[in-house]
Formats: sequence, structure tokens, C-alpha cells
Amino acid sequence: MTPLRQRMLEELLPVGYFHIVFSIPHRLVPLIWQNKKLLLSLFFQATAATLMEVASHHKRQGMEIGFLCILHTWGQTLQRHPHIHCVVPGGGLSPDHTRWISSHPRYFVPVKVLSRTFRDKFVEGLRQAHLAGELSFYGKCEPLADAETFAAFLKPLSEQDWVVYSKPPFGGPEHVLQYLARYTHRVAISNHRIVSVDESHVTFQWKDYAHNNAQRTKTLTCEKFLRRFLQHVLPKGLPRIRYYGWLANRRRAKLLPICRALLHHPTPTPKPDEPQGAKCPCCHGTMCIIERLSAAQIRPALHRIEYVLDSS
Repeated sequence: MTPLRQRMLEELLPVGYFHIVFSIPHRLVPLIWQNKKLLLSLFFQATAATLMEVASHHKRQGMEIGFLCILHTWGQTLQRHPHIHCVVPGGGLSPDHTRWISSHPRYFVPVKVLSRTFRDKFVEGLRQAHLAGELSFYGKCEPLADAETFAAFLKPLSEQDWVVYSKPPFGGPEHVLQYLARYTHRVAISNHRIVSVDESHVTFQWKDYAHNNAQRTKTLTCEKFLRRFLQHVLPKGLPRIRYYGWLANRRRAKLLPICRALLHHPTPTPKPDEPQGAKCPCCHGTMCIIERLSAAQIRPALHRIEYVLDSS
């Protein structure tokens, strides 16, 4: 078992896990792209504060939770679509850390409450950033530098419902591991979705969620494909995966063992017969499996390699 997978396994608890997705209204996307580092950080802060605040009022008993957030900035066709995936255990610690409080088995907390709380926190963060002169405005966003125009811009955003989507619970800790292995280290598009590449165009597959996840293909010029891909490269120093609550780095060592003790579940250990990860031939560190590809997924990549070799 690789060190990364072992750490993930140690962080998982024997409870149901929920998958909650926070999204930003499309009207805010141009402003976010002009202030990526500041506003994507605000996105994380508002999401985490929302989950912890709403959970603390769970059944009026208070519930201290631990969870991780993963930022994605893309949609299926590589267009700008900022959203945060949250993996949340179905419960948390009591305020005095002496009891484990379980959430409802079918949902973590009401989605409408999450949506309104998240909206209010994000909009207030925008107001404070504008008041402090921390925002930049270019092109079509330039009029928003004026305080009255910015207030008028925020008013409809404060009144509409923001999208917070709670997906069905994960099947168990192993399903959480599979999800994290697939999506935590991927940017915008995976190799197996690319159907063909030539000197001028790139064709890739995408899921049409509006039509029952129908598989479709899209062809872009190489320049347009690269432009769409590179806009999802995050500013330097902006982490895409963050831990909060009792999973935060400064609290994990103390509180995670308490969670396990209250759930009567010892820290899992790797099986002795599990093979160790392969070593990198350059740095000799242990390599981690990010994704497993079938022969059908590998074949298009081999054809592209042959094309490049033939061209050269």
C-alpha cells in the first residue's frame, strides 16, 4: 500500500460519507477569473464556514465535523465552472469531545440551509473585499469598481438561490478512496477522454448532463483547446485540496484518534501481503497509482504516440 493511500485510509471512519457540491453563480465567474487567488480562497472559506456552522446547529446539540474540500474550476467541455466537492463524514464530535453525534443516514444537513448560508457568507466576503480595495476590475468588469454599481451587482445575487447539491452517500470508506484516487489529482480533463489529435484540432469526449449523461464528442482547434485547458491552472500557492475541522493538519493528530475511540474502530493497518508501490527510476520515491486505464482507454493514446513518432 502506498503512503498516500495509507494516509487516506487512516483518515476514514466507519460511518457513511456524504458528497456535497457547492457552486458559484455564472454571473460571478468573470470577476472570479480576474481575482482568482483572492476569490477562490474566499470560495473555500465560505464553503468550510457554512458546513461547520450548519453542522454545529445539528439537532440543537452541536456537532464538530471534519471534512475535505476539492476545488474544480471546469465543466465537461473545459468551460469555466468553479465548484467545490466536499467529502463529509456522516456525523461529528460533541462540543466536549465525549460523544459521537450521527447525522441522518440519507442526508447530512438540509441543502436549502446550506445554500442560503453559503450565499450570505460569500456575498458578505465580496462586500468586504470591495470595501478594502482588494479586488481588481478589467474589461467588462471595470464599472464594478464603483461602489454603487457593485452594490447593484450584488443585490440580485443576494436574493437568488445558489446551487448546493448533495449527491447520494458514498457506499463506504472504500468508495471514498476510489473517488479520491480518481479526482484529486486531475486537472480539467483525463487522457482517456481525448479521442484524436492532429496538427490543427483536438477531439474529446464529454458527458451531456442535461440529456441523461449522453456521451458526446467536441472538436476544438488546438489553440482554443489549450486556452480552455490553461485557464484552469491555479495561481501559485493556491492549494486545490484543503482539510477542515478535526481533519485540519493542526488538529488531526489529537482529534482523529478520539473519533476512532468513540466509534470503537482502531486505526487500520496495511495488509502484510499487499505489494508495495513501484519505485520511481529518477528519485527512487514510492510511486502512487492515480488512475487505472483499461486497454480500450490506452489504445487511442498509443495511436497518438505513433502519429507523433511518424511525424517526426
